[in-house]
Amino acid sequence: MLSVSLVIPAWNEAERIEDCLTCCVRQTMPAKEIIVVDNKSTDNTRQIVQSFIDTHPEAHIILMEQDAEQGLIPTRNYGLDHATGDVLGRFDADCMLKPDWVEVVSGVFTEDPDAMGCTGPVAYYDMPARHFGLKGDNKIRKHIYRADGDHPLLFGSNMAVRATAWKRIRTEVCRDKADVMHEDIDVSLHLIGDGLKTVYCPRMIAAMSARRIDSSLPSFLAYMDRFKNTFNAHPRHWRFHKPEVTFRALYPMLHLFYPQYQLFLKMKDVDPAERMWLDEQMKLMDSEEDNDAPWVPVQQHDAAGANAGSGADAVGTRTSSADIAAGADAHNAA
Repeated sequence: MLSVSLVIPAWNEAERIEDCLTCCVRQTMPAKEIIVVDNKSTDNTRQIVQSFIDTHPEAHIILMEQDAEQGLIPTRNYGLDHATGDVLGRFDADCMLKPDWVEVVSGVFTEDPDAMGCTGPVAYYDMPARHFGLKGDNKIRKHIYRADGDHPLLFGSNMAVRATAWKRIRTEVCRDKADVMHEDIDVSLHLIGDGLKTVYCPRMIAAMSARRIDSSLPSFLAYMDRFKNTFNAHPRHWRFHKPEVTFRALYPMLHLFYPQYQLFLKMKDVDPAERMWLDEQMKLMDSEEDNDAPWVPVQQHDAAGANAGSGADAVGTRTSSADIAAGADAHNAA
């Protein structure tokens, strides 16, 4: 099995970064490394990450600082450039990976040597009917989130690229100094433009916040314009469908509903990010406690005869049942 590095750009993410890291270490297969790249945060993001590192010494978590330039793209690039895994996972600091995410991603790239980029659907943990939302998101990304006919576009909250593919396009990706593009679509179009294969995997699931829907109408519309701006910057590429049309249509209703649901969650004292994968995490802990060797490091997978990765020293981590059960009250309150 190929090794997977996780890269998390962060700017003022104190509210969710600990939940994000918790999901990164509660995995059926450990990541080779978890890299958090802080970009001039003015809150205590760095302190929270360092505290998490101190309390999880068995997990290979690395805190990096990219202070040379403000922005997601240089921060993302810094993390991807320093990652050492065969596959580079990239998502946002408010994203919660499903407990089998690393294993699924490693499997996709191991089983398909031509796959250079991969993406999957997301659930929205701070909205109701999360299963329904996941099914809807899956349909959108599977059928209309595509370019040049049938090439899947990667989604920045849930994407991975093969390390060799990133090295090939890293100097080509747009810097977008004006900050008017979707950087994940830009990466996708550079991969596709270089003849590199992107794939969609419905089992590669992450959860994210729907907080974007709480932005003002002008801000939301400007964000939607990034789709057009990105394709305008890549005139050789085209698309049949425009997902922003669907998102714009949903905005009025969801914009009114979102803050009301946040008040409901607050009244119930529910942390939606913490509870998102709680059932799966509890099952994972149950299986670990029944197994003296719950995780097989990446190099042992290689020795077992799977397609070889880098043989890197991936490190697993154990989280106690008590740690996970501590979130059960919030889960039951939902």
